[in-house]
Order: sequence, then structure tokens, then C-alpha cells
Amino acid sequence: MTGIDRASRRWYGDACGAALALDIVGERWALLVIRELLLGPRRFGELKAGLPGISANVLTQRLEGLERSGVVTRRRLPSPANAQVYQLTDWGYEAEPAIQALGRWALRSPTHDPTLPLTPASAVLSLRYLADPATLPAARASVAVRFGEERFVVRVAGGVVGIERGEGDAEASIETDTNSWIFCVYGKWPIDALEAAGRMRVAGDRAAFARFVDLFRLPPKAAVE
Repeated sequence: MTGIDRASRRWYGDACGAALALDIVGERWALLVIRELLLGPRRFGELKAGLPGISANVLTQRLEGLERSGVVTRRRLPSPANAQVYQLTDWGYEAEPAIQALGRWALRSPTHDPTLPLTPASAVLSLRYLADPATLPAARASVAVRFGEERFVVRVAGGVVGIERGEGDAEASIETDTNSWIFCVYGKWPIDALEAAGRMRVAGDRAAFARFVDLFRLPPKAAVE
């Protein structure tokens, strides 16, 4: 409670946990900053590159606010990197299930536009909350994904979708852009068609990648009268 700067941030004055959550992450961009940190520490420039619509000044304000609230902390990497990074606290990481639930709920909106830009982190993090619960427990798969300079390895085993930044061994390797990834994984666009259009390159076990794609589903759209 004392970490929240009431003078510079919205304050609802409501004891409800939902109201307090909005006090902490309700400012524009705050929740997306947390999303970008869910896969590990990031430098300021990396965060700004991952959120191209945010200004340096606003990003600084959000990071400072989240740090005051105990969600984010700063540390300096040892030599030779010798750079400052931002990372989530243990409590900050506990926000991930809430972000997943909110994202899944919002994707049921008829107004969702899948053609809008998507950050690499959000493209892979969506796998954690859009896996098909009927097939995930028995599934085993590993895919390396490259979006420009961003690289990730996704491993599915024991009913868990594990995601790591960087490179690693995998059954299949995919190079694409984030929107083509979404169209393939969730829109079920044919892999061959995306490759023919120059929007995706697949190396390794193509059948394994096809099985991987089958593990994920968008939630049904809500009926809105």
C-alpha cells in the first residue's frame, strides 16, 4: 500500500482487490510492460523496441511506478555487459495468470482485430493461455521461432508450455513475422501457403510443427446482442 504513489497516479480509494489492481497497473502501457518482462529481464531499449508505440518518457514513468509498487526491480548485469536491466519481482511474476485470463477473455470480443501489430513476446506468450486443454496434457513438442532478431524456444511437455528466449535444439525451426505466426497457429493458414508467399520458412520436422500448431485454439467469440 505504501509503495503506491497516490499523488501521481490514479487512486480509486476502494478496498476491492480489482480496484487496487487498477491502482497498480491501470495506467496506459503498465500491463504491457509487465507482459514484455514475463520472459525475463530486459534493457530499457529492448522494452521500448518491444512497445513501439510508447515514448521514452512514458516508459520511464511506467517503470518507475511499477518499481515503487514492488512489481518491477532494477539490477546491473556484470561485466562485460555492464548494463542496467529491468525485471519482475517474484510477486510481479504472479501477475501472469491474471494477464492470461484477461487476454483470453478479451479475445472473445467480436471486435478483436488479428491483423494489428503484435510484439514477439506477446506472440509466444499467447501459447500459454490458448493451448487446447483436451490435447495439451499428452502432447510433446519443441519449436524454435525467430521473429527478426528475436529468438525463442517453445517446449510442450507434461501439460506445460515452456518458453525461453534465445536459441536451442528443437524439432522444427520457424522464421516468420508475428502476424504470420498468429495466422498459422490460430487461423490455421496452411504452412505451405505461407512459405510460398514468402511469409514463413520452416526447417526440420515439418510434421512435428504441424502437430504443434494443432495444439492451440482461439476461444469462441462471445454472443453480443
